[in-house]
Amino acid sequence: MPTYIYKAVDKYGRIVRNKVEEGNKLTLIRKLKANELAPITIRQTIARKFQSQKKKKNINNVQEIIKASGVSKIQTKKMTPVDTVKSYFAMQQKVTERDLVIFAQNFYLLKKANFNNVHALSTIIDSTENIAFAGILEDILAGVEAGDYMYKTMEYYSNVFPYIFVNMIRVGELSGSLENSLKQAVEYLDNSTAITKKIKGILIPNIAQFVLLIAMLFAGTLYALPSVQNVLNELGASKDVIPARTLRFQAFLNGFLKWWPIPTVILAGIILVIVLYVQTPKGKYKFHYFKYTMPIFGKLNFSLDFSRLMKAMLLNLRNGMRIQDALEVSKNVINNYVMLSIIENALNNILIGESWIDPFEKSGLASSMIIEMLKIGMQTDLPEMMDKLVEYMEIDINNTIEKITIVLPQVMYTIVGAVLIFFVVIVLVPMIQIYFGNFLFDIYLK
Repeated sequence: MPTYIYKAVDKYGRIVRNKVEEGNKLTLIRKLKANELAPITIRQTIARKFQSQKKKKNINNVQEIIKASGVSKIQTKKMTPVDTVKSYFAMQQKVTERDLVIFAQNFYLLKKANFNNVHALSTIIDSTENIAFAGILEDILAGVEAGDYMYKTMEYYSNVFPYIFVNMIRVGELSGSLENSLKQAVEYLDNSTAITKKIKGILIPNIAQFVLLIAMLFAGTLYALPSVQNVLNELGASKDVIPARTLRFQAFLNGFLKWWPIPTVILAGIILVIVLYVQTPKGKYKFHYFKYTMPIFGKLNFSLDFSRLMKAMLLNLRNGMRIQDALEVSKNVINNYVMLSIIENALNNILIGESWIDPFEKSGLASSMIIEMLKIGMQTDLPEMMDKLVEYMEIDINNTIEKITIVLPQVMYTIVGAVLIFFVVIVLVPMIQIYFGNFLFDIYLK
């Protein structure tokens, strides 16, 4: 059996180092994790001729290693409470999008430098600060050394690696162009991060203003105005000094606070029904179609998916695949039911001798420019035309993002402005009227 030297962290944050014999690294990692040991590094020792004639000094069975791990080569330094807390949080550390971006970038650069997968993963593991992510990469490395594809182990960690990312790696491994797939994955993560940051930069400040205005509206209607009314009553003003619209809104809020469980249950029921419906095949299809046709973001969602599909197809075509095989493999980078159904129709068209472009044209989602470029490519050089199409779509996506960054703030400003006007009319105007003399006239006339 191969001999491995491993370093792992136990549940108390202590570092365990030892040597063990095991069938393969993947089995060792799983056994360590099952016994609450998080692997940091695992290295196979170099076999020597005299080792087979000599009895090994280390424990021969990994289960015995685990049983003895409490006393075998554990750090003797006494841990302070602060160190214990730090170790605990290090063990609980989540894999962030930044970790994925750094991993993809480093892997791409190493592959570009002609590193093989095992060497590249080993190098990245040594420089990974996130202990949890390092353990996952060790698992992937063990799978690669056992002869598996990387994407198969990544699929097991679906909560860490996005679906699109895993399938980009899959396309690269199956087509023999992992370096190009990694480049696409890096671009995907970078673009996704940039878009998310832009949208958050627009939404978060405006949503904060919206919530603040709603809170001010509730506080002003439910607390400030009644206090003012009590003062006016003590001064002898009539009860109808506050406008009727404000009193009606105040009554509505009081009724809502009194009977809040009823609308809450109704709203929760509606949300639950929608969520359950979206989980059905028909509901998911309609939801995914809405994602392609929704205001503001619909065109961007379709363009991103279609561009990703074209990049994957181009990669496969350049590696000598037929159109049918390239489309079959490339569909794995898509998780939208509408796009997948279009691709299935395209594959069926190929089987019966019709154009695979027709389903995209009939869907009404792809622009006429995209369709025409694909048709011209079929008559001339499809890979070259698809390369031009990808460039065109990149420009189109960037223009769409720029438009969204212009339109979205206007939409948010309109919503916030409407709430602000409502707040002014319902709360501020009545209070200004009261404080600037309307109630004094009312008292004087009495």
